[in-house]
Amino acid sequence: MALGRGARIAALATIFSGVGGGAVLAGQVHEWQTGFQEPATSIMAGIVDFNRLLVPIIVVISLFVLALMAVVVFRFNARSNPKPSRTSHNTLLELAWTVIPIIILVVIAVPSVRLLYLQERIPEADMTIKAIGHQWYWSYEYPDHGGFAFDAVMKEQADLLADEPRLLATDNRIVLPVDTIVRVLITSEDVIHAWAVPAFGVKKDAVPGRTTQVWFKVDREGVYYGQCSELCGTNHGFMPIQVEVVSKEAFAAWVQQAQAAYGTPTTTGTLAQAASATTQP
Repeated sequence: MALGRGARIAALATIFSGVGGGAVLAGQVHEWQTGFQEPATSIMAGIVDFNRLLVPIIVVISLFVLALMAVVVFRFNARSNPKPSRTSHNTLLELAWTVIPIIILVVIAVPSVRLLYLQERIPEADMTIKAIGHQWYWSYEYPDHGGFAFDAVMKEQADLLADEPRLLATDNRIVLPVDTIVRVLITSEDVIHAWAVPAFGVKKDAVPGRTTQVWFKVDREGVYYGQCSELCGTNHGFMPIQVEVVSKEAFAAWVQQAQAAYGTPTTTGTLAQAASATTQP
């Protein structure tokens, strides 16, 4: 009975892998990529902008310090300067090395604090889902849509579809509507995990006995990938997150079929146990 239900759920996930009319693989790494993934939320866009501000500042400071060290080494060594200056104070220089770092820190602090505030201040959400970490898979609940729940286990390489990346695709994926404020409640059943999706700019620990939360509002449709980002045991590297963002109409249709396929919270225990058994080494 459980296996039949699991097969039906896998089929549903396959059917709705293109629920948005041919979803684009928008949130994953690419070969030779050196920067961030393309941001899909305002928070991640803010992180990218802050990085663009911070890197030039770091480069200029590093080059300036390197230049000072070179001057000291080559100009003020014993051979080049056998009689060193005994200058002990320079008012202008002392003001400069005090004021300039303060200005630099203020320039960094203002956008940094603003970004942290936007990340941590949870706005009124349009919908809530719950992510529960297990060794080594995630399970999800949709309390605002009847309370149905399902497990998301990493796909084996032999089960991957043509456009699915290795070690990132799951047998069941989260489906969310575009342009919707989503709150994710995060917890764990066993050890500390971390729910992280780079394109969304979110990463939050899943702690046993505690519930943490993050929020995001994805501004375009597509399939986005993440992974557990906290060392959680032998199969830590095999605990991916797959999120498909679709139109609100497609999401409503998915919810109706998902409610029928996934059942009520009381009927998902067998499924969770079966998934847990298949992921144990």
